Amino acid sequence: MRGPRLFIRGQYQRLAGMISEYPRPFWTLVIATFIDHLGGALLFPFFSLYITRRFNVGMTEVGILFAMFSISSFVGSALGGALTDRIGRKGMLIFSLLATSVSSLIMGFVGTIEAFYLLALLTGIFTDSGGPARQAMVADLLPEMKRAQGYGIIRVAFNLSVAIGPAIGGFLATRSYLILFIADAVISFITAIIVWVAMPETKPAPEPGEKPESVGTTFAGYFRVLRDGVYMFFLAASMLSVFVYMNMNTTLGVYLRDVHAIPEAGYGFLLSLNAAMVVVLQFPITRRIEKLAPMWMMTIGTALYTLGFGMYGVVSGFGLFVVAMVIITIGEMIVSPVAQALVAQMSPADMRGRYMAVYGFSWSIPYAAGPFLAGLVFDNLNPNWVWYAAIVIGLLATAAFYSLHRQRLRSAPATSPA
Repeated sequence: MRGPRLFIRGQYQRLAGMISEYPRPFWTLVIATFIDHLGGALLFPFFSLYITRRFNVGMTEVGILFAMFSISSFVGSALGGALTDRIGRKGMLIFSLLATSVSSLIMGFVGTIEAFYLLALLTGIFTDSGGPARQAMVADLLPEMKRAQGYGIIRVAFNLSVAIGPAIGGFLATRSYLILFIADAVISFITAIIVWVAMPETKPAPEPGEKPESVGTTFAGYFRVLRDGVYMFFLAASMLSVFVYMNMNTTLGVYLRDVHAIPEAGYGFLLSLNAAMVVVLQFPITRRIEKLAPMWMMTIGTALYTLGFGMYGVVSGFGLFVVAMVIITIGEMIVSPVAQALVAQMSPADMRGRYMAVYGFSWSIPYAAGPFLAGLVFDNLNPNWVWYAAIVIGLLATAAFYSLHRQRLRSAPATSPA
């Protein structure tokens, strides 16, 4: 009995030590992130099923709906980034949560597909307006050397909600889809209360004598972001990387079903494997790479994306598909927290919300255009060309990150680890 007790005590001490490394407001943000995303994970996996059944429409209408959601997210992220830098992180996050709560509730009662389209535009703006604030809070609360780990912990919270939410949502959906919308609305409202009560404002205080920005100056600050050549090159490389990654949640399931006769359960297993690996391995991996050159890590992670997604075009057999997903997930666990830490590092403190918002475009644009382009390939060419294209795009992204890594080595050769 002594052995298990020592093991449990050691694990408890390790957990307590990890918790003490980070300030309490950061853990409040982690808990709020988990609760909020749990609400989304209850609902969004069943969105397509609900829309096709409720409005008696096909997948074309579902595709239009998600495209409209992606387009509106551009607006929401841009507004949220500017307002995060102007009025503060906490207020913007609370507004986003409350607006999302109301819009989710209304969604459950909408009776026509046209009204649902309109609501999707508004919901996309509300949902994404809080993203820059949440990301900026992590950068505000943690020192530079802890940020990659911090974003990694946030990812664990997100993936844990993804692992739990769909099972609960499926149970609720068998009784009523309306319950899913109500549950999401209630959870967003509860999260807003948690943020209001327990989270401090983390926006850095202005320098003495510094004149506050006007509304026009705040939004004009985006031109300052666009003139940051190194950041825009990083953004372009990230966008190429996401064009490869987005296939996991859009193209891969259809490809496995139609080309390799892998049932939906097999695809679901691959996604569950991805989420489980992130929950178990994200933090240990992030701790091991935190002292390595971040652009080199982006290079390695994107190369793993290229290898993993490329495998789907050249291998067959479910076992090798599992290996490919393992490779992709390792790349994801390297790329995602390091990329967000780099954005925080490259952005001035007073511009952090806007830099985070522009970084969000590197995800929104591929998710808006990528599925349509992949669909054209599927319908008119050999479906394997999707993965051949992923190899080419992935190699371009890998080369771009390596170029940025070499540039950093040349600018600080004595302090940049290889």
